[in-house]
Amino acid sequence: MTTSATSGTGPTENSMRRALKRARDGVALDVAEAAVLLQARGEALTDLAASAARVRDAGLEQAGRPGVITYSKSVFIPLTRLCRDKCHYCTFVTVPGKLRRAGHGMFMSPDEVLDIARKGAALGCKEALITLGDKPEDRWPEAREWLDAHGYDDTIAYVRAVSIRILEETGLLPHLNPGVMTWTDFQRLKPVAASMGMMLETTARRLWSEPGGPHYGSPDKEPAVRLRVLEDAGRSSVPFTSGLLIGIGETYEERAESLFALRKVSRAYHGVQELIIQNFRAKPDTAMRGMPDAELDDLVATVAVARLIMGPSSCLQAPPNLVDSEYERLIGAGIDDWGGVSPLTIDHVNPERPWPQIEELAERSAAAGFELRERLCVYPEFVRRGEPWLDPRLRPHVAALADPETGLAREDAVVEGHPWQEPEEAFVASGRTDLHASIDTEGRSADRRDDFDEVYGDWEALREAAAPGMAPERIDTDVRQALRTAADDPTGLTDAEALALLHADGPALDALCQVADDVRRSAVGDDVTYIVTRNINFTNVCYTGCRFCAFAQRRTDADAYTLSLDQVADRAQQAWDVGAVEVCMQGGIHPDLPGTAYFDIAKAVKERVPGMHVHAFSPMEVVNGATRTGMSIREWLSAAKEAGLDTIPGTAAEILDDEVRWVLTKGKLPAATWIEVITTAHELGIRSSSTMMYGHVDQPRHWLGHLRTLAGIQQRTGGFTEFVTLPFIHTNAPVYLAGISRPGPTTRDNRAVTAMARLLLHPWIPNIQTSWVKLGAEGAAEMLRSGANDLGGTLMEETISRMAGSSYGSYKSVRDLVAVAEAAGRPARPRTTLYGDVPAERRRAAEASDGHLPELLPVLD
Repeated sequence: MTTSATSGTGPTENSMRRALKRARDGVALDVAEAAVLLQARGEALTDLAASAARVRDAGLEQAGRPGVITYSKSVFIPLTRLCRDKCHYCTFVTVPGKLRRAGHGMFMSPDEVLDIARKGAALGCKEALITLGDKPEDRWPEAREWLDAHGYDDTIAYVRAVSIRILEETGLLPHLNPGVMTWTDFQRLKPVAASMGMMLETTARRLWSEPGGPHYGSPDKEPAVRLRVLEDAGRSSVPFTSGLLIGIGETYEERAESLFALRKVSRAYHGVQELIIQNFRAKPDTAMRGMPDAELDDLVATVAVARLIMGPSSCLQAPPNLVDSEYERLIGAGIDDWGGVSPLTIDHVNPERPWPQIEELAERSAAAGFELRERLCVYPEFVRRGEPWLDPRLRPHVAALADPETGLAREDAVVEGHPWQEPEEAFVASGRTDLHASIDTEGRSADRRDDFDEVYGDWEALREAAAPGMAPERIDTDVRQALRTAADDPTGLTDAEALALLHADGPALDALCQVADDVRRSAVGDDVTYIVTRNINFTNVCYTGCRFCAFAQRRTDADAYTLSLDQVADRAQQAWDVGAVEVCMQGGIHPDLPGTAYFDIAKAVKERVPGMHVHAFSPMEVVNGATRTGMSIREWLSAAKEAGLDTIPGTAAEILDDEVRWVLTKGKLPAATWIEVITTAHELGIRSSSTMMYGHVDQPRHWLGHLRTLAGIQQRTGGFTEFVTLPFIHTNAPVYLAGISRPGPTTRDNRAVTAMARLLLHPWIPNIQTSWVKLGAEGAAEMLRSGANDLGGTLMEETISRMAGSSYGSYKSVRDLVAVAEAAGRPARPRTTLYGDVPAERRRAAEASDGHLPELLPVLD
């Protein structure tokens, strides 16, 4: 069925009757049934609306606000009307010449913004709705010049800066609509905005791709791009508003598909705070001025079907200024919110449609049996959820306006500015600060976090998403020929040959490992290297939602901890005393730690132990630091280097394929951003390791792509010191406990990955490290016979793998590591982080203390 939403044809009487009955009975609808119901009119529409209203009422009852319909008292701030898109129905967007002739700048100035915000605050408004065109600097040189002249790298930087001023000087809460955003953009804006939004509008790609379509020529209106934005908002735990624009040429089936796409994102991330159903209104001086407006019946039916699809807990809005006083019909169809209503500013997107008076809206809502209550731009459910949905710097601003019981706006709230600042006393020791040791004796308090069913997203949706990536593939390439190529010249391996070798087993696997070992011998010799180092995991409080991680805890969990700066420095000093040349420091993404905390950690170590090499901060921590401070990645890394950072670990890579990453993690950085951080570090002279975690929801084709990516980076930058294989530890990993991942890699997998890392990274990354903490001594020795040449560090303490369920301890003495090398028939020698020779003084200190570590360090029998 491809019935146009504007055509006169319709469904059969039987199909309508059947779909209405399913709606009345509360049975889940499919796309075809939803498309039928979207065409309900007359008595059928009345029946449909009644079913939707019952679902809405059940949701309000469950939410603790029965009979309440909400709105947000807001001001509309059109930060810029320039845009790189060319939507055929839009009057909001203009061009630089018109702005100049009207006496306006390319962007509103901070003073203009604050003037509106202050007037709104005086009238009791609590929301600053900041709307603007998509990336205007990409199309208009005038926009780029304005940003440069005022000291902003891009439009997002200006949005962030003006939002901070609104918070500090007026007390209004910013709700940001800057259009299409990247994952990094969300990290930059989340600390300054209580909520954000972007209309999906439609998933009908033809309306974007075909000439004459309403979105043709608008790069940001591609449906796949907009759906990715919604997903990134969910991954970033941003309360997000989205919705549909109906009547722009989509079919009923396409409209239904759009609703189901929104439901899928909502269920996967629990981050869609409201859905707006907006009816198209033709405007003069636009390409679509002759198109008919979406009819009221069409709007009512879409609202009702949206309610049935999204369910009782969703919040559904229809703008009251886009209907001609037919408020009761929208309430009857299942809405529970009127959206933003301003007593001060016009609707700049629909300037011909004035807002209703709030008093009138209250009266009309009461006539339909509903009490009108004010909410904030961030919905009550997210106010009550708190972390990780509200940044710590925003919590005081939200708390000043929100009723702590209901999450709605406080009627007696005073709207005034408050400082926007980091929480005080970020480095206060708390929780199980001895967890690095007690994990081996007392163990974990539980095998999973208390919020297991909420923090990671929807497990059923993940199971569905993981299935394609875990499907094995048939390999027809001749393994014998691939082995010959590997032996003759590993750089000549084709992808097909490499895949065949990654699947090798039995005698073919033995031959592969022998080839890799021969390449290892010619590249780096027989010495097995190791480093005397100490891991310092300074906090395990984290809300990122990595589904493979058993280390991360909420601040209130029994196993949570944070170290003070003195405790970090004490650990570094102890490590130096027993011969260490490096500390490796990583931690959770603690919401209270400011972006400059990482600088403080590096300084604390360097001040206490000037000679210690600081190997610290994963790419995820780098992005967190940069976005929290408002610095670019390059600026942040430069400042970290000045503070004492020497090299960074190439962790947080997992698998550099977003198909796999978004199953493994809810909110960690995308592959492209990991690559950006690593290459920027290398350009600044900050070298890094490289890693791959495998054996979960991946397949050999993902390993191949990952290794090829690393080889490409190394050929460009030369900044990797080594490649570290990280077998997935499944025991306490949420993605395994949920029944989605495999129980870690097999011995075959470990041998194949180690051997192929040696071959595929040759000759660019000469050092291949195996992980004794994940594989044990025997497993590590086997990897040394399969192409590896490095055993990593003594560690002295290790919490991340131990929390995940590794049973191989947290410390290996130098004698232990030498014994592993000897088991592989090889000599061993210590190294520095950069694989240089260890000074004699350090070697003597390590030998004197070997196996006799201070009381604080975990010595295992």
